[in-house]
Amino acid sequence: MPAWLSTAVFWIALIIMIVGLFGLIIPIFPGITVIWLVALGYGLVTKFTTLGWVMFGLISILAIAGMTIDNILMNAKAHKAGAAWSSLALGMVGGVVGTVLLPPFGGLLGAPLVVLLMEYLRQRDLNKALVTVRGLLIGWGASFVVRFFIGLAMIGLWLIWALNK
Repeated sequence: MPAWLSTAVFWIALIIMIVGLFGLIIPIFPGITVIWLVALGYGLVTKFTTLGWVMFGLISILAIAGMTIDNILMNAKAHKAGAAWSSLALGMVGGVVGTVLLPPFGGLLGAPLVVLLMEYLRQRDLNKALVTVRGLLIGWGASFVVRFFIGLAMIGLWLIWALNK
């Protein structure tokens, strides 16, 4: 691969990874998956080396952890605050619908509003419903922080790989 093309592939990959990283702000945006797919594409385009396979393996492990921790932290905090699993499931649907109808931030409004409504209907107590939504939002915040640092680690591993070709 010519040097100019290799440089272009590097910068395009890095820019898309950074978009994936900051896309994590939007709860429904699959930023971890974007970073992983770019690393995979980079390896396929530039031909995997031994270092590339090792780094991609580590990146894959981090990606699985990032995708898993997202659901655990977000829903566990809300459930611990009293939310029913059915309210959380409907909240996730509300987040998806909100994102589709009012991208990119509709999901940030849709999910908590649906959880608030469902918990109010279930408990008939606005204060208890607000406590569950607070738990959901705390879980979202914790999830974002953890996923952001996982995304940074994934990009860091990719940089070690890409800069040692």
